[in-house]
Amino acid sequence: MRRRWILLLVLAALVVSAAVVVGWRLRSEDRSRFSAALAWAPTSAARFSWTDWAGVRSELGADLSASSSGSEVDDFLQDAFDRDLASTTALDASAPTIQEQLGFSPATIDWELFTQGKDGALVIMGLPDDFDVAGLRERLRTVGFEEPDEADGVWSGGVDLLEGLDGPVTPELAALQIDEEDGLLVGSDDPAFLEQRADLARGDHEDGVSDVVDAEGPALSASVATGDQACSALAMTDADPADRTRASELVAQAGGVHPLTGFAIAAQPGGDVRVAMAFETDDQAREDADSRSKLAAGPAPGQGGSFPERFELGKVVATGRVLTMAMKPVEGTFVLSDLSSGPVLFATC
Repeated sequence: MRRRWILLLVLAALVVSAAVVVGWRLRSEDRSRFSAALAWAPTSAARFSWTDWAGVRSELGADLSASSSGSEVDDFLQDAFDRDLASTTALDASAPTIQEQLGFSPATIDWELFTQGKDGALVIMGLPDDFDVAGLRERLRTVGFEEPDEADGVWSGGVDLLEGLDGPVTPELAALQIDEEDGLLVGSDDPAFLEQRADLARGDHEDGVSDVVDAEGPALSASVATGDQACSALAMTDADPADRTRASELVAQAGGVHPLTGFAIAAQPGGDVRVAMAFETDDQAREDADSRSKLAAGPAPGQGGSFPERFELGKVVATGRVLTMAMKPVEGTFVLSDLSSGPVLFATC
């Protein structure tokens, strides 16, 4: 009898353990790659530029690998730009060079999150499970990066080393850190900032930025800003006086708007664009869903012309503190790249 009870206890423990593992996997699958990547961004970041390179390659049917040439990678990027799927990358001009000389590029990495803030900038790149990390380390040694004492330390290159390569490379790759445990390659122009990046990461911090990133779901590319950044970079304050006056009239006619706590505009699989805005309260989100949908369906002072010339506005939905706008770009327009910087009337504060 005692043996039977011991066996039952062991089986129960195994069931609980399996349930924990399954539960963790389900929660992980429920989060988009974008939401998961956001946890690695610095808490001081105010602007976030996302590109799901694996998703973009799939969307375009691109057949690329570690052995692809720099010109093949360049052609892929041009196709991505033509589809408005690569305006958010920090690696565009660097891609052919780093593909051939450093062993990584948009042809091989899973995703890229470029973060900018008062303390510094990072290019955070997700590596696929089969990425040749040993080969990357050897490439860095060969071109002259100074190898760190620790496996996850910072490889110091510097701008002078990058300028000596066979093509242009962004200064954001002057220092690199390989985090093999978490499958990350991180670059920065500031080695000291890069050295601290794990300690400065957001983690599961909840704010307006995390709200809008969650609302965007599996975005292929996206531009995201904190509320303060959005209210300065996207507001009408930089428009000329006539456009500012017209904008004030349109906002008043629409019923007014509330300040944002987070803003995102993202290209979705299939070609649509989704905007997400976060607010302090549910009531503000509901009120602004009405007023901002009116603004997004009318004139576009500061941008020129009207928003319907750029996109067909679909459903505008307020869920909790977040409102989302579905947009179908007019053929030949570049909604994400054009409306990622201001003035953008429907995103004004």
